[in-house]
Amino acid sequence: MNSDLSSQQVKDIGEQGLLKRLQRFCPPEIIGDDAAVLETVPGQSLVVTTDVLVDGVHFSNFTTSPEDAGWRSAAANLSDLAAMGASPLGITIGLGLPGEVKVSWVERLYQGMTECLQKYKTPIVGGDVVRSPVTTLAITAFGQVNSSQIIRRSAAVVGDAIVVTGVHGASRAGLELLLHPELGENLNNEEKTTLIRAHQRPQPRLDVLPILWKILTPNSFTNAINQSCTDAINRVCTQLPIAGMDSSDGLADAIIQICRASGVGAVLECRQIPLPKTFNHWLTQEQALAYALYGGEDFELVLCLPQELALALVQYLGEGAAIAGRITAKSTVILHDEQKKFPDQVLSLSQGFQHFGQ
Repeated sequence: MNSDLSSQQVKDIGEQGLLKRLQRFCPPEIIGDDAAVLETVPGQSLVVTTDVLVDGVHFSNFTTSPEDAGWRSAAANLSDLAAMGASPLGITIGLGLPGEVKVSWVERLYQGMTECLQKYKTPIVGGDVVRSPVTTLAITAFGQVNSSQIIRRSAAVVGDAIVVTGVHGASRAGLELLLHPELGENLNNEEKTTLIRAHQRPQPRLDVLPILWKILTPNSFTNAINQSCTDAINRVCTQLPIAGMDSSDGLADAIIQICRASGVGAVLECRQIPLPKTFNHWLTQEQALAYALYGGEDFELVLCLPQELALALVQYLGEGAAIAGRITAKSTVILHDEQKKFPDQVLSLSQGFQHFGQ
């Protein structure tokens, strides 16, 4: 073995580099999205996703109660299922604990998970508990999806509109308020509470899926746009005309990952990104965009689909949803300002949070 390669440390290649190495051990037709899809019976597929959360990295007693840590861990997995178009079936939990952790803390953690899961009729169906030097929570979620309704990152095509299902940056703002309460001097209590709750109790967007299936029905779509045939309808008939993932690692990350998987680029209009109204009198535009693009943990869906379908989806979803950009033939993802007050900026994964980053 090459001595240079054998001496490499994980921090030398980073999260994305490590994932690329590990993907060699997996079937290429299964990996690469928010979850794995396994066909079970004709027309139905099992969707499986796993998230690991570590004390001090993903949650802490300073910013997150046990109940909120439990809620957020469950929401993260349900969000991955939503990003694949799947309905949840159940979760298993792998729990690593130091022996000194109070039993009441663990019970409160599970209470928070249960509060989130009950909204979506999703049971805890098993798991494992082991001793660990640091509290670690590994959740595997199982979902089910019609094989014709699987949402992939790799399905974006040039000309697609980029839809975000809700505001971005709220979770990061809530975390900043928890870490630095003095930053909220210009906010009232309701505004602070809303932002903090966005961080502690995010909502997985499983509610978007029934709306998607409704507007993708060819007859409903045809009536909505009042024409008998378009390229978008033809695409509906041949394949699911949607690419997507969730924005748990930030809006920029989601769009870049979709573009990489689809072999396309994108232009994101900075003034069309939906932001919390609170930001208008609190943050500069540069800060607001940084929170939205790279803050992460908003758990909204980022979907690329034909313009007519995108308009219908945004109309159904209402306030917060927006068409934030479009898919292009170039290989880069550009942040553009229509008013030309800010120069075009190439977005990259290195600007957001990465495990093992320096």
